[in-house]
Amino acid sequence: MNHRIARWAVYLLCLLLDGCVAASLYRGYLTGWILLPLAVGLSVLTLYDRLQGKHALLRNYPLLGRLRYLLEQIRPEMRQYFFESDTDGRPFNRRQRAVVYQRAKDVKQTVAFGALENMYEPGYEWAAHTAFPKKVKPEALRVTIGNEQCTQPYNASLLNISAMSYGALSKTAILSLNGGAQIGGFAHNTGEGGVSPYHLQHGGDLIWQIGTGYFGCRDEQGNFSPEVYTATVAAPSVKMVELKLSQGAKPGKGGVLPAAKNTPEIAAIRKVKPGVSVLSPAAHTAFGNEYEMLAFVKQLRELSGGKPVGFKLCVGRKDEFERICIAMTNTRIYPDFITVDGAEGGTGAAPLEFTDSIGMPLYDALALVVNMLKKHELKQHIRIMASGKIITGFDIMKVLALGADACYSARGMMLALGCIQALQCDSGSCPVGVATQDPTLYQGVNVTDKRERVANFHRNTIYALAELMGACGFEAADKVNPAALYRRVTRTDIRSYEEIYAPDSSRSAGAALYPGPSVNN
Repeated sequence: MNHRIARWAVYLLCLLLDGCVAASLYRGYLTGWILLPLAVGLSVLTLYDRLQGKHALLRNYPLLGRLRYLLEQIRPEMRQYFFESDTDGRPFNRRQRAVVYQRAKDVKQTVAFGALENMYEPGYEWAAHTAFPKKVKPEALRVTIGNEQCTQPYNASLLNISAMSYGALSKTAILSLNGGAQIGGFAHNTGEGGVSPYHLQHGGDLIWQIGTGYFGCRDEQGNFSPEVYTATVAAPSVKMVELKLSQGAKPGKGGVLPAAKNTPEIAAIRKVKPGVSVLSPAAHTAFGNEYEMLAFVKQLRELSGGKPVGFKLCVGRKDEFERICIAMTNTRIYPDFITVDGAEGGTGAAPLEFTDSIGMPLYDALALVVNMLKKHELKQHIRIMASGKIITGFDIMKVLALGADACYSARGMMLALGCIQALQCDSGSCPVGVATQDPTLYQGVNVTDKRERVANFHRNTIYALAELMGACGFEAADKVNPAALYRRVTRTDIRSYEEIYAPDSSRSAGAALYPGPSVNN
């Protein structure tokens, strides 16, 4: 469109509207008074657009250019509600979101008329079932975390709430998550923001995550404080401690708590000064290498009275993780668990480059960690937790096949709370009151109802996992075999998880297409 024609068309439209309003006012019509604010507003806005120098689009196309910004603003909603297919959405498609909502509400969880996935497209995955299914009890799908150096082991569910801090989530969201954990008997990771009163109110089991900012266990200089840590970790609800080295959504980068979000309440929980921006650095100050890190893990375990202590990382360099394994062997200090966070993990806010281009995806990282631990004969001492886009029973079974002992879900639990994937987590304007500190929004979260939905989602997903395992002939979680899961890597080439992720396995690459489930992981 010629910008001169468009510009003069807007001017003429405004003049025409102004003329009509003036004529109506002159003749005493009520319509004139009704349209007067609109006419004046459009005329002033047109003049402002033409004279301002910040936006070239508005300067060249006064008023008309604002339509572009409007359409851009509502584009995600238009795509999600009108144009997106059931299998196209990201990070989670409509089909995935629907199954979480159905399980959370404890309603119909079946689908009709067949699969929507194209089973001949590269990337399609499936599990090999058996002609002789087993009966798996959902309540038996738990794992004990805590090695010989731990005196208070924890019996964990295979599915738990991943790390999400109070501050990133609202108080009503935290209350709902912890209430659901208490009802369902699974664990709730606090995130690095510390243990808040809302984590403790319902008495759900907690995994206290400690990040580089040492929030909730720091002194006035921001360094780790053994005294403050000991006081908090003694709480009966705190079952395990997780030392965060890095996270999948922004590995190798710290965060900032903006001054506007650093309310007196949040400041008191995190042990920082209120009203100022607080930096969470990229690296820890309590240690600087793998040996010092393991000594810190040992210190955390001793100060906790023997509770399980582990660390979380998004894998970057293979040689770096191997050095950690060598340090474990040399010091004989074994963390009780290692959480492997895939690069596909989510967060409220992260730079695009870190979200899209840094860190190892979950399946590759999980295979690397498990194979490395086995290589150094360490796996028997350490449980593996997996985190990264896990929401269905099949997602859980895939990470179990790769050597995980249990897993976390963050966004699955958020969807169970009512998250609509509006992608507004970093705006403070979450429309359903989950990722916001705005009282007018988070008061919309009914804790009594939402905690039941979180518990329902967990129960129904574990039940689905039990049925999947039974269909494939696996009687226990540690029997799930990577040789029984398959991926189509090209339209004509099919490989098992064992061939892709454990090429040094003793099984031959020419194994039968549907191997028996009795082969151990």
